[in-house]
Amino acid sequence: MHRRQESADAVKVRTLPVQVAAHLTRRIVSGEISEGRAPSELDISREFGVSRVVARETLKILASLDIVDIAQGRRVTVRPRAEWDYLSPLLVEWLPEELVDELLQELLQVRVLLEPELAAMAAASITDETLARLRAELDRMAGLEDDPEAYLEVDHEFHMEICRAANNRILDRIMYSARWLGTASRRVTNQGSPDSLHLATEAHAQVYAALEARDPDAAREVMRAHLLKNSAILAAKEQQTKRAAGEWDGPARDVSSQ
Repeated sequence: MHRRQESADAVKVRTLPVQVAAHLTRRIVSGEISEGRAPSELDISREFGVSRVVARETLKILASLDIVDIAQGRRVTVRPRAEWDYLSPLLVEWLPEELVDELLQELLQVRVLLEPELAAMAAASITDETLARLRAELDRMAGLEDDPEAYLEVDHEFHMEICRAANNRILDRIMYSARWLGTASRRVTNQGSPDSLHLATEAHAQVYAALEARDPDAAREVMRAHLLKNSAILAAKEQQTKRAAGEWDGPARDVSSQ
């Protein structure tokens, strides 16, 4: 899996505060820095040989990701990991692969909860214009089955088009905010087998057919089935990563059985 959540050709030069923030985050995840007191501006400046301005920007980045709290008087503490901003592409980029695999499983759980209902909502009120856009996206998928990186972008847009058709701005923003993890997830599931993309196109065609029929029950069912097909692939990826890290202690989670 690509560790970056940007497209493969979106090479970014990280600023010095971002580089230092990444280093500190990895130390926190590894347990080298425990929950409680975190390095101060002065500590960061001395350890990394950077200016106080760079140290201050580093802490602002960590605070923006909910990794640390900066209290009055400049005391810095590490926040509980459950409260970190896991929807941030920057944070996901810094996390170890085994933790990203867990997040992808949790993302699938969220998608299984939300997207079948979004599809049902869309089917009840979808317009001919939206159907035409979905048809065009579906045709693009069929032509991109030999180009996984381009395919996943069209795949994402197909799902977002359905989300927009449901006419719920809050759900739309929730789905959009998870797009970076969604991209990482698709990179895994699109490599499940040699014909993964062809099978994905067929699954999307079934979703489209239910929407075109304006059948909420069918749209809900085929969307759920489409998502659950990815569960075993993600579970196997998580198991593979843990085995490689020497951490495997039993079967990985499979949300299709939950």
